[in-house]
Amino acid sequence: MEAYSLKVKQKNEHIEQTVRDNSGRLLQFIRRFVKRDEEAEDILQDVFYQFVVGYDQIKSIDQIGSWLFRVARNKATDNHRKKKPNSFSEIQIANDDEGAIMLEDILPDTNDLPDRELLKDVIWQKIEELLAQMPKSQRDVFIQHEFEQKSFKEMSEATGDTVNTLISRKRYAILILREGLAELYNDLIID
Repeated sequence: MEAYSLKVKQKNEHIEQTVRDNSGRLLQFIRRFVKRDEEAEDILQDVFYQFVVGYDQIKSIDQIGSWLFRVARNKATDNHRKKKPNSFSEIQIANDDEGAIMLEDILPDTNDLPDRELLKDVIWQKIEELLAQMPKSQRDVFIQHEFEQKSFKEMSEATGDTVNTLISRKRYAILILREGLAELYNDLIID
């Protein structure tokens, strides 16, 4: 019984630490998709609720950050389905002193298309597929910079890699995404 209590206590501490560590970045990420702070905070609460409920099903502690951002994006998308969605070009892009390419720079503006939500889902599925296929070093840099809003300097300090190396890895990730999304675009146009 004592071992069970210790395990529950450790689980609760890990959940609390995860919430503390990710709240700010997740809220900033969600705000890129919604107009009102109240909506962003509601979505954040939903994300953490889903995290607590599904904690035991998350396969790896290393995947929690990515999982949280994926759920946040899905919740923001669901929120848009309930309301008139913004185009990607209307989403505020964080000011990046390194001048790096942002994800929104490579995604098409789907505002004038009748099946915009379906298209967005197809695009996000393709992005997730392409991310899974690329080398881990490129994928990690892309996810940390785009979804977790980490600066190249922060990543450099954490990994020991130079800023230029990290920028180069992200550039290669962007090229893979561009090529894959161009193929998707061509497939959609031809069909």
